[in-house]
Amino acid sequence: MRISRVLNSRVLTSGVRNSGVLVAAALLLGAAVAPAVADSSPSASPSGDSAAPTSAGTSFRTATEIAQGQRATADGSAGDYLYWSFPADTGLRPTVKATVKFPQSARRNASQTWQLDVYDGLRRRQACQYGAQTRTAAQDATSVDLSCTLRTVRAWSEPWANDPLPGTYYVRLTLVDVATGDLGLPVSAEVEVDSKDIGGSAAVDGSLSQPLVPGIATASDTSDEDSAKASLFSLEPDDGWASGWWTDRWVWTAIGGILAALAGIGGYALTKGTGRPRQVPPGA
Repeated sequence: MRISRVLNSRVLTSGVRNSGVLVAAALLLGAAVAPAVADSSPSASPSGDSAAPTSAGTSFRTATEIAQGQRATADGSAGDYLYWSFPADTGLRPTVKATVKFPQSARRNASQTWQLDVYDGLRRRQACQYGAQTRTAAQDATSVDLSCTLRTVRAWSEPWANDPLPGTYYVRLTLVDVATGDLGLPVSAEVEVDSKDIGGSAAVDGSLSQPLVPGIATASDTSDEDSAKASLFSLEPDDGWASGWWTDRWVWTAIGGILAALAGIGGYALTKGTGRPRQVPPGA
């Protein structure tokens, strides 16, 4: 009985000690990895010095660039096509919101139906995951709100698929149903783009060599006046475009492997015992 109590006491002491080591290791590892995970997330916040644009383009080629988090405004007429463009990187789920306001002085003869469309850098129309993409404003309405939440931007996709890919995205705001007598009435529009960072849960095996940022014009090279180069989208995420195989999923996979190894060591230490005491003869 005395020998059994001694063995049980030593096993319990060893178990408590190993459990404390496991908890401390997990806490230290989590604290060390948290900053790395935060730094690995792509960011698309605008710079504080940039002013929000107050006009909109009339086509894909003249789309007004806006950064995520900015509220762009524009004045136009009923029947105009209003275009904006913004950057979206891997792992982000963009949400585009638009508000069309009608001046009190412009009396409408009938209701109007407005639509918000989003296209990627290849000018493929992207489906909205949810949101009121098309809404009808009553004749006496002062404004109408629209929204479109895209699917999560993927790092890579099959050529035949229509998945959202990192790069430039275009926003088009226009009327799809309007009375002929209301064409040309003044309107004002507000557009804002925000994104939710989905992180490694949306990671895929593969990546694009370059984001979808097609050239829309040519600009003269300051070093050589005779040469011209394609003028790409001037706005990009603060940390640059994500590329390569790295995602925060690798970090959490490594954490899981280390914790599993520590748990195995602790379990072995709890069950192996301390061996035969010196004062107990063999075969006793």
